Amino acid sequence: MSLSRRSFGVAALSTLVVAGCSGGDGLPEPATDRNYIEGDGTVVQWPPEERREPVELSGTTVDGSTVDLAGYRGEVVVLNTWFAGCAPCRKEAADLEAVWQEYSTRGVRFLGINTYDTAAVAEAFQQAQGITYPSILDASSGAAMLALRTYSPQATPTTLVLDAEGRVAARASGIVERSTLAGMLDDAGAAPA
Repeated sequence: MSLSRRSFGVAALSTLVVAGCSGGDGLPEPATDRNYIEGDGTVVQWPPEERREPVELSGTTVDGSTVDLAGYRGEVVVLNTWFAGCAPCRKEAADLEAVWQEYSTRGVRFLGINTYDTAAVAEAFQQAQGITYPSILDASSGAAMLALRTYSPQATPTTLVLDAEGRVAARASGIVERSTLAGMLDDAGAAPA
């Protein structure tokens, strides 16, 4: 897969606001008034010699555990930003889980970054969507999004793939298709099947 590299400026992080109704599953209705930035599917990859310093990020997961990316060094990592009221996040959830299931035995870790919800809402989303990989809660501190600001993750969802050294190897803005994510992981150094 040959993709051109584009350079992006650092964008200010915007506050994500979700419209207030809840659906029958206990989750907020998908936001319909476009009060968040939806990505356009653009994928950018960086060759190893152009990758920056490793991403330093830690946080508390939906179940109350602590995760630190430093503990994932040596493995390829997928970071995916999401929140329960994000329609594109719901649409890509099954594909993310399928790729996680396929690559979890190939030296790959997944970590969601919930940018808006409480632990209860995030947990309900993960159960409803069948998500089995962990997610950290970033709504109160914004520390994870701040740590990723160099890579302009203002669109929701945004998916970043880190190489085994913890450096960003690729970014998808918006929904990432299953085959695209698999290619990003292979290019970043996932172990062969």
